[in-house]
Amino acid sequence: MKRCDRAFIAVLALLAVFIWVRNSSWASTAADVLPILSAIPVFYWLGAPWSFRRDPPQFSKRLIGAAIALLVLGVVSDLTWLLALGWTMLLWAWLSARVVPAHLPQTKKLLVLPCLAFPWVTLDAQPIGWAFRLSGAWVTQQISAWCGYDAVRHGTQLWLNGYPISVEAACSGLNTLQSMLIAGSALAFALLGHRARYWWNLPFLVALAWVANTTRILALSWAAVSISPDFAHGQLHQWSGWAVLFLMFCLCWIVFALQSNDERSAPPRVECEAYGRKQTLLTRPPSGA
Repeated sequence: MKRCDRAFIAVLALLAVFIWVRNSSWASTAADVLPILSAIPVFYWLGAPWSFRRDPPQFSKRLIGAAIALLVLGVVSDLTWLLALGWTMLLWAWLSARVVPAHLPQTKKLLVLPCLAFPWVTLDAQPIGWAFRLSGAWVTQQISAWCGYDAVRHGTQLWLNGYPISVEAACSGLNTLQSMLIAGSALAFALLGHRARYWWNLPFLVALAWVANTTRILALSWAAVSISPDFAHGQLHQWSGWAVLFLMFCLCWIVFALQSNDERSAPPRVECEAYGRKQTLLTRPPSGA
């Protein structure tokens, strides 16, 4: 590793520590937030084997300038997601100059993981948490009423058979949302990383995370009414966070595996010239093959 590479990595490491420690309000939910530190090791693992150029690096001044601008803007505006974006762009400025060109398209797809390696969802995405809570409470009310419960809702406050249930901030799924996005992004790359539809599936991860978290709200509400409030607010509430991650992983696996199998089963396309016009033929294996 060359001296400039070591210097670049040292700068990235120092900036990462700065982004994490500058706002310590995430410490109250450290048990949920700290797993996002796995994003960088997963990024390195999925990108292996790494192949670097032997010629002297030619760093893009435009990328470095844009990264610095985002970092400065993030500090001024106190928005961690801007800092995460600037740090990721600075990482890409180094990778694009050092990784062999043939590996750059796949490496670019993995940049989602470094961008998720900082607690910006917990610190900056409170409106998303409120939307998760409100919509989760509404769905719980509708399904509970359909199943025969006496369900009444006011905002994020529910009454099931007269028992009050408050969908608090801890039930928003915001603390585990980033962990779910990391797991889903890694699985999407593993199953669809070599396909163009990989990018189209990334926004779908938020919808899958919402489904998993709403299922958690519904299960906790029914457990509080049907079993006991102590059970729902005790061990079940603690373990349901891990259950949501597992459910999110299973949902992602099903959705991405179906797409992967669909492309594998598609017949190969062969182009030919007929009467001066290009035609595309679908070839299929002979019966009995």
